[in-house]
Amino acid sequence: MRKILVKLIRFYQKNISLPFSLVFVNPMAGCRFYPSCSEYSIAAINKYGFSTGLIKSLIRILRCAPWSKGGVNLP
Repeated sequence: MRKILVKLIRFYQKNISLPFSLVFVNPMAGCRFYPSCSEYSIAAINKYGFSTGLIKSLIRILRCAPWSKGGVNLP
């Protein structure tokens, strides 16, 4: 299950996120967090397993809001 989820995230990064940001969003804006939410998700899933990594990923995505300062957040 973990490998399938990681492959889905990689698909999202290459086929959805990158083209969308190049067309509709300022490509120089970047992400407020380091690493990006998708890279964080992959690292969390690989480190903690499927369920805990998925929960940590969802919490990270919910924290990405306009009023958030961002910063470095490693899994």
